[in-house]
Amino acid sequence: MSLDELYRQVILDHYRSPRHSGHIEGADATAEGQNPLCGDEVTVELRIKDGAVTDAAVRGRGCSISQASGSMMADKIVGLSLEDVDELVHRVKRLLNIEPGDPGVDPERPGAALGDLEALAGVRRFPVRIKCADLPWATLQEALAGNRTHR
Repeated sequence: MSLDELYRQVILDHYRSPRHSGHIEGADATAEGQNPLCGDEVTVELRIKDGAVTDAAVRGRGCSISQASGSMMADKIVGLSLEDVDELVHRVKRLLNIEPGDPGVDPERPGAALGDLEALAGVRRFPVRIKCADLPWATLQEALAGNRTHR
């Protein structure tokens, strides 16, 4: 099996069986995002306690890439400090070539290994799909920016 096939399988798995899908009653941070070019929609809700994400919920509709990216994101950020979440967002944006630089992996830092998120690297070859993969991450940033009281 090629690396591309493996990445496709990871994306399809997260699309078909999304992690942290649903709603958090009384969420501490929430935001809705849309990509008007393709119709993707996503809502991100977070529970935050003591400067860390303790729960995340993502729901929406759209292409497999946007939905899988949201699932992978939610799976990865639960348990991370807000500082580590912010760092992860920028690493993913570098992975997608949205921001310059190398996403890097530092095994000494919590949350450093990208795991399933590495499957999003294949999206770089399809510039029109990069916004699909980024939508949940941009929405996460909006949710966190709108709720500075937990930082």
